[in-house]
Amino acid sequence: MGEGEVISASTHYLAPTEADAGDAWSAEAASVGRRGTQKIVSAGEVAAPERVAGLLVVEQGGQVVGRQRIMYLDGEPCELTDTYYPVEIARGTGLAGTAKIRGGAVRLLAELGYIGTRAQEDVAARMPSENERASLSLKADEPVLELTRLTLDADGRPIQVDVMVMPPRGQKLRYEIRIG
Repeated sequence: MGEGEVISASTHYLAPTEADAGDAWSAEAASVGRRGTQKIVSAGEVAAPERVAGLLVVEQGGQVVGRQRIMYLDGEPCELTDTYYPVEIARGTGLAGTAKIRGGAVRLLAELGYIGTRAQEDVAARMPSENERASLSLKADEPVLELTRLTLDADGRPIQVDVMVMPPRGQKLRYEIRIG
């Protein structure tokens, strides 16, 4: 790993962990001697953004449960993560609250009977909004990467959408693909 480079492998974020295990972000950062933390900014029922509505197959402006977080690496903001769930899955659960979830959201989804078996990710480079620029302490001309992940269960039903915004400096995304 290069100086200041973070290698992020999506597979760590798709499998449930034990209830007493820390979250995947903290574990990934710790594996390279760094400290990963997060702050939950908001959580609850919200109108689905247009792209999220399409991915979760809800009507335009329909209600979903959303969680907004800021991820920190060694105390510095490094990623904005918004996660969305269908209301019929997440309403009234820890996914709709601002408290940290023991073992993480993927473990809680599994306990509720929703296990992701397939994920689809799209990555795009773009210029950040003013809010994103301020939250991530970006320079005026600095772009961001936006990674959108859709997680589906064994029946092909969407159970989670993550929209992650991060500066590209120091980022390396790793994908492991198994065929057959």
